[in-house]
Amino acid sequence: MESPYKGKTGLRRLWNAFGYTLAGLRSAYKNEDAFRQEVLLAVILVPLAFYLDVSPLARALMVFSVITVLVVELLNSAVEATVDRISLDHHRLAKRAKDIGSAAVFMSLVNVALVWASVLFT
Repeated sequence: MESPYKGKTGLRRLWNAFGYTLAGLRSAYKNEDAFRQEVLLAVILVPLAFYLDVSPLARALMVFSVITVLVVELLNSAVEATVDRISLDHHRLAKRAKDIGSAAVFMSLVNVALVWASVLFT
């Protein structure tokens, strides 16, 4: 059975989607330590990218790399919540799903380091 909210269209759908977005961001900030840490990183690095004397393209890459960490962390948190909703029992597939999500976050953080290093040290 599909969600009863799927039938919404137009401005009503956009308004509902915006509300779900805010609820998701609030939930992630409230319940996920890693997300709070990465938001702090973004609060420092995004303004720094605008302060530094770099090209507009370099600045865009720097900001995009930081925002990507937040996006990947949100997806990882969603996977973890879904796995935990299904079962809190230890299972190799649950562990695999959580480990892969964690690896994705790590790779996005490596990407930030590489992008920023490339811009600042070349």
